[in-house]
Amino acid sequence: MTQNKAIIFDMDGVLVDSEKFWKQAENEIFSSLGVNVTDKYSEITKSMTTSEVTKFWYEKYPWKNQSLDIVEQMVISRVIKLIETEDCQIKGVKPFIEKLKGKKYKIGLATNSPDRIIPFVLKKLDIIHLFDSISSAEFEKQGKPHPAIYYNTAEKLNTEPINCIVIEDSYKGMLSAKNAGMTVVAFTNGNKEINFEIADYKINSFENNECELFN
Repeated sequence: MTQNKAIIFDMDGVLVDSEKFWKQAENEIFSSLGVNVTDKYSEITKSMTTSEVTKFWYEKYPWKNQSLDIVEQMVISRVIKLIETEDCQIKGVKPFIEKLKGKKYKIGLATNSPDRIIPFVLKKLDIIHLFDSISSAEFEKQGKPHPAIYYNTAEKLNTEPINCIVIEDSYKGMLSAKNAGMTVVAFTNGNKEINFEIADYKINSFENNECELFN
């Protein structure tokens, strides 16, 4: 294994401000099936994979006539439409990644989001050509905070976990990367409520060169 240095990005909340879209899509789709979507339970589901969220609501409020797979795809389709039509780019992402490429970092993506949604996000930001590896937890036995997706991303990038720097905005994502033995940078995007205690570094914006790791 070579000693390639790699930067691995989470997607929702790091590349795009899309978490509000997930909440909207889940509210719309599950409510239409008779689910009572409460803030209390939505707080529990917000860091789950789409498959896990669908199972969660089905177990609480079983619906008829639609399979779990179909309902999951309905949610994903709604999120894709919102990403395509709404303003959701996080400022400075593309120049930031271009700068890292110029410094010869390998660039990876590791997200709990379904694989189907990733191309739409990367196309929206015009950054698909900047990534050396793209991974979705959809193909892992367990999503974050399990470290599997980060182990596999490091392998795809032909490097060791110790040579990887991960940029995450959620505690579960940070825990996943830490469990894989990677350096963690918490991206807050100005959100003071983010729990970044386990992170090694913190940046608020991609525009200000805040983290000495990247200088």
